[in-house]
Amino acid sequence: MTKADIVSKISDKSGIEKTDVLATVEAFMTEVKDALENGNNVYLRGFGSFIIKTRAEKTGRNISKNTTIKIPAHNIPAFKPAKTFTEGVKSKVAVK
Repeated sequence: MTKADIVSKISDKSGIEKTDVLATVEAFMTEVKDALENGNNVYLRGFGSFIIKTRAEKTGRNISKNTTIKIPAHNIPAFKPAKTFTEGVKSKVAVK
């Protein structure tokens, strides 16, 4: 599902113009991104949490030069679904 699909579904279900829905979706994504970039997690009860995960420093390999490289510790954005969200997916989506 793409952003355009989400905007279209919300517009159809709510009766709100697609341009207004698109602006709202864009604003939501911007706020989540800004919060994470400022070091704040975003918690949406019943849906999940957008969190910052810290990756430890590790050693990697450059296969083409056959050398080891040091990958520094860094933070990455992550999404942790709520328990009810996870249970709903488990019960409704068949294993492929």
